[in-house]
Amino acid sequence: MARKHLLSNIGNPQVGEGGIAKPSESRAEYARRGASRSMMQTLDEMAENSMRLLEGDAIVQLDPSLLDPSPYQDRLEEDEEAFDALVSAIREAGQNSPILVRPNPDDAGRFVIVYGHRRAKAARQLGVAVRAVIKPLEEISHVIAQGQENTARADLTFIEKALFARKLMGAGISKDNVKKALTVDDTLLSRMLAVAENVPAPVLDAVGAAKGVGRDRWEDLKKALLHPARAGAALDFVAQGGLDNLEAEQRFNALLDAVTKMRKRKPAASRAEERRWTVAGNAVQVAVKDAGRTYSIELKAKDASGFGTFVSENLDRLYDEYRARK
Repeated sequence: MARKHLLSNIGNPQVGEGGIAKPSESRAEYARRGASRSMMQTLDEMAENSMRLLEGDAIVQLDPSLLDPSPYQDRLEEDEEAFDALVSAIREAGQNSPILVRPNPDDAGRFVIVYGHRRAKAARQLGVAVRAVIKPLEEISHVIAQGQENTARADLTFIEKALFARKLMGAGISKDNVKKALTVDDTLLSRMLAVAENVPAPVLDAVGAAKGVGRDRWEDLKKALLHPARAGAALDFVAQGGLDNLEAEQRFNALLDAVTKMRKRKPAASRAEERRWTVAGNAVQVAVKDAGRTYSIELKAKDASGFGTFVSENLDRLYDEYRARK
C-alpha cells in the first residue's frame, strides 16, 4: 500500500468544533504572512524533516552554549535585517527547521555546527534550546553537507562561495570534494579561486559580501587588479577610507569605478643628449643625439654623402676596434 505523504494536509487546516481552527492553522497562516515568509518553514524543509524522522534521525533539543561554530566560515557579514526577521519568526512560531550538528571530536559533550549557525544564534539570543539533528559526520562529510545546504538556500554571494572554496582547498580538502560541496564544475571553481587569490585580502574585507555582484563583475575587478599599479591604487583607496561611508551595496561599484578609471602611468621619456661640433677646419659639421639605446649622427658637408657612405661601409672594422679597446 502506498504510504500517505506526511505533508498532505498542509495548507488545508482542519477545523474543530464550532468552526475554530486547530493550532496548526494559526502556524500555517503565520508562515504565509508578511516579510517573515522567507524565514519560515518551506514545504521542502518540512518534507526533509519528515524523511529524517523516517530514516531514524531524531530531532533533539540542545543548549546553544554547547555548540561550536564550523571551522569553515562561509559568510563575510551578517544581514542584520534578515537575522532580526528570523529571531521574530522563531519567537512567534518556534524553530521549525532543525540545524545539523556533529559531535566535537576534540571536546566530548560539545557539538560542531554543520549548518544552521543563524538559527543557533537566534536561539541563543532568545534564551531557548535549539532543535538539532546530531550526526557523527567525518570532516569531509561535514564540508559537503555545509556547502550543499548553503548552495541550496542560495543565500551566499559569489565572493563568499569563492572564499569558502579557497579556505577548503587551503585546509587540504580535495578539489573533487570542494566541487561537491559547492555543486560547481572545474571551470567555475577555477574562476572562483582565481578571484579569491588575486584580489588583495584588505580589498575583499572592505568590500564585504557584495550582494548582487556576480562572477563576471568580480572577474572584471580581478583583471584590473592584475596590473600592479592598479592593485596598489585599490589598496590605497581602501586604506584611505574610500569605502568607509558607503552602504554595503555601493562598495563594490565604487571600488571598481575608481580602479578602472585610473590611467596607467607612462614612464617619463628620457631626454636625448645632443652635441654639435665641426671637424677638418669646419669642412664637416657633426650633430649627435644620444638617447641611451639609440645614437644618431648627422653630417653636413659638401661631400657629406660620400663621407657618410665611407663611415657606414667601415662600421664593422670600427666596431671591432671599439670592442678591442673595451
